[in-house]
Amino acid sequence: MTQAAIIKLTSQQASNWQGASNLSFNGDEISIYVDGDNAGNLRSIQKAGRKIEGLGVKNAKLSGDNWCELSQWAFAQGFSKVGKYEAIEFTGSDDVSKRLADKQEVYAWARDLINQTPSQLVPQGLAQTALAYIKGLAPEQVTAEVISGTDLEQQGWTGTYNVGKGSINLPSMLILDYNPSGDALAPVFTTLVGKGITFDSGGYSIKASAGMFSMKCDMGGAATVTAALALAIKSGLHKRVKLILCCAENMVSSYAYKLGDILTYKNGTKVEIANTDAEGRLVLADGLIAASEFNSEMIIDAATLTGAAMNATGGEYNALFALDNEMISKAQQIAGSENDPAWHLPLAAFHQDKCPSAFADTANSTTQKGGGAGGASNAAGFLARFVDNGGKGWLHMDLSACYNEHGNGMWAAGATGSGIATITGILLEK
Repeated sequence: MTQAAIIKLTSQQASNWQGASNLSFNGDEISIYVDGDNAGNLRSIQKAGRKIEGLGVKNAKLSGDNWCELSQWAFAQGFSKVGKYEAIEFTGSDDVSKRLADKQEVYAWARDLINQTPSQLVPQGLAQTALAYIKGLAPEQVTAEVISGTDLEQQGWTGTYNVGKGSINLPSMLILDYNPSGDALAPVFTTLVGKGITFDSGGYSIKASAGMFSMKCDMGGAATVTAALALAIKSGLHKRVKLILCCAENMVSSYAYKLGDILTYKNGTKVEIANTDAEGRLVLADGLIAASEFNSEMIIDAATLTGAAMNATGGEYNALFALDNEMISKAQQIAGSENDPAWHLPLAAFHQDKCPSAFADTANSTTQKGGGAGGASNAAGFLARFVDNGGKGWLHMDLSACYNEHGNGMWAAGATGSGIATITGILLEK
């Protein structure tokens, strides 16, 4: 097998199909057989991409009239892996090829970022990298500030400061404004908030080695919302969008925050620390308070937040939460149209009271493993305390499909980019 291959899609079975496989080989040409036109074919095509990459094919050129935009992207998701995120040449009209090439470039940026080691990527570096990426796409339309270290405490960003104060690497918060109109009074369409924990030891509620091994990916939310904004800009986004990344390293030291501490947020909410490993919601609370100050039409936050969401979805879907049914309907419709699987899990107003405290308005979790029954909903309920207007226009995405510690039949090991397409679609919705 050569290092490059022409990949075709066909509904006609040939005589040289390899047993039960849906692949056929003819020199440097590989055909993928699909049976009719149905959603299950996208999964089969992604699996075929994974098999073809596993044969040692270094580059793939998609060819023929049977490829559509979704099927090409399904193949790309299976074929791509670390060091091979931009190894596909797409086919079709100029518009389709450009959209797919833009998507491939943005996903490659996000997946490479998530895969970086925790020593390579520290909180300030994450904030500056995201700023440089967006600024490079729209230099005249972007302004931003990065707040770091004790400046966070002085400005009232108590969650990000306290989670990150135990590390030698300073916590940071990026507040970026993409304003294509140039009008300082233009309304903000959407505020994106991303969890940027560049490494999560669990703090004093320390993780076991097996649970800590993949925690370089705990900034996946920050990478996802940044990439979604980037892809929307490349696709012609003309509305004003704010981007907030809450970046910290959750470490154990004599300066680290402790169980039993009480944090007072800018909106007056007092939070008792019941679990230092429930740190993501503490930094996101800052971002949601800041987002609410912008009075945007929508607030979308994304985070690798809970193991409970991963257990519920099997890591095959991202989990969606909202108090606004319209936001859930919109997100699920777009996720379905983009083949970016997402599933609605329960969230109601009463979930705000699922982490009680005798000493504060709420605790950040419970002392039970995983936050107790309904842990993902309880985490979302905690976040709901920090959005205005009863949660109208707010969507919380728990990125349970963001990263795979090990490769499987669908994905190579590492970051997947899951969630980017859904958020981009929401930003671009007419």
